[in-house]
Amino acid sequence: MSVKPKIAVIVSSTRPTRFADIPTKWIVDQAKARGDMDVEVVDLRDYPMPFFDEVASNAWAPTQNPVAQKWQKKIAEFDGYIFVVAEYNRSITGVLKNALDQAYVEWAKKPAGLIAYGSVGGARAAEHLRLIAVELQMVPTRNGVHVGGSDFAKVHPGFGGTGNLADIEGSIGPSAKAMLDDVAWWAKATMAARKELAAA
Repeated sequence: MSVKPKIAVIVSSTRPTRFADIPTKWIVDQAKARGDMDVEVVDLRDYPMPFFDEVASNAWAPTQNPVAQKWQKKIAEFDGYIFVVAEYNRSITGVLKNALDQAYVEWAKKPAGLIAYGSVGGARAAEHLRLIAVELQMVPTRNGVHVGGSDFAKVHPGFGGTGNLADIEGSIGPSAKAMLDDVAWWAKATMAARKELAAA
């Protein structure tokens, strides 16, 4: 029997008033309903790392900061990642960029999917994240989930929305399935490849 990939859903906003908890719950529910992956929420609030100030990436030198070490150990547990991406000023959040920079070897050769939100569905932040993921040797998926425009207003409580992504599932459900299909496929493929590489 094949082992199900273990996927982290990484919450990339730490603001007290963040919207991120709503799409996080929704995408976790979508992933769990499939039965072909195990998912766990990893919240950056639980890893208050300093701005990256190590002598080098952990690809080249051991990390000294204990919280960053804890972060590296946590993300190493997973076979792939789904990032919940808030768009701040046309890019990803500072706290997510810092978290990405605080590791290297742990990310490599694993898929990265995303659910993004913002005025244009977090598309600009999503593209920045995909570029960063490539540099970290992740496999960013083609498909992603984008919550924007009238859908964003409909579900964002700050705009009088319902706070329930089920209300826009007709818009985002197909893209969620496609993204999760990608993550599952690439997770299984890279798991097999990493196992073969380790055996060699």
